Amino acid sequence: MANAKIKKGDTVVVLSGKDKGKSGEVTKVMPKDSKVLVSGVNVAIRHRKPTQANPQGGLERSEAPMHISKVALADPKDGKPTRVRFEKTKDGKMQRVAVKSGEKVDG
Repeated sequence: MANAKIKKGDTVVVLSGKDKGKSGEVTKVMPKDSKVLVSGVNVAIRHRKPTQANPQGGLERSEAPMHISKVALADPKDGKPTRVRFEKTKDGKMQRVAVKSGEKVDG
């Protein structure tokens, strides 16, 4: 994944899996593995034994990375999933644009 269609801080919608339809903010992008970490989505639960560091023990909830193809950028206009294209601005910089609405994506 050389291009950065999805970046840290973007709001994305999950397209498939147990959390289909949920949306959240991207907290980490792992381009080498083509994975993203989305807050509040794909939460994995681990049962932990009590230890000296954690004497209570219990359930430990944490977000697990998911494949980048399972998420799509949320349209800035209506929040529905959309694809992203790149357009050149007048000063020659590349700007991300939502395909559905034509709205510019901040970032």
